[in-house]
Amino acid sequence: MAQPLIEVERKFVPGPDTEERLQELGGTLEHQVTFRDSYYDTPELNLMRSDYWLRQREGSGWELKYSGAAVVSGPHTEFMELTVEPAIVAQLCEVLGADVLESGSVAAVLGPLGLQEVASFVTKRSAWKLVLSPAEEELSLTVDLDTADFGYAVGEVEALVHEKAEVPAALEKIHSLSSMLGVPAQETAPPKVMVYLQRFRPQDYQHLLEVYSLREKPQRTKSDSSLG
Repeated sequence: MAQPLIEVERKFVPGPDTEERLQELGGTLEHQVTFRDSYYDTPELNLMRSDYWLRQREGSGWELKYSGAAVVSGPHTEFMELTVEPAIVAQLCEVLGADVLESGSVAAVLGPLGLQEVASFVTKRSAWKLVLSPAEEELSLTVDLDTADFGYAVGEVEALVHEKAEVPAALEKIHSLSSMLGVPAQETAPPKVMVYLQRFRPQDYQHLLEVYSLREKPQRTKSDSSLG
């Protein structure tokens, strides 16, 4: 199976001067883009209840995110990312307790696995790149400033690493940049998909909160999930 990347991310509430601060820190506006995200799950939300998030992003394809054991505690998240479709299919079959399907296409297994669209929304994104130290360009950070079409705005400072051993160094940079952007030390912000569910599928949202509250994960809360 393809080795997933580890996404280390901290979400925050962007302020009116966030972009100005990014410019002052030497950040580069990489691009501005608008895209639609569609999330898929069973009617009972079996994936989300297990902290697996299957998303199809317009122009980018399929992605499956799932939580791993946090290396360091704090107001951040660490998620594994799969973007290779055969690996996503294999992981979905395992999580849902289904027989392994031979298809390498996620779209082809939606029906057999009982998956359907449960959330869909459009996001306008400004994507920034920033290197805190030129000597460490391999650990450059991205800062995404998002506004969803249902009126929710959120920012995220993110680093992608290959090994758990790289997480602490990435976290140090994320917290340093967050501080320079004026983000309060313990501030968190919910991901767009959770706010969508809260507004448009409140019963499902409450059910997810109840499921999550039964889990003892002191290092991480679902309101701080890493679900761009």
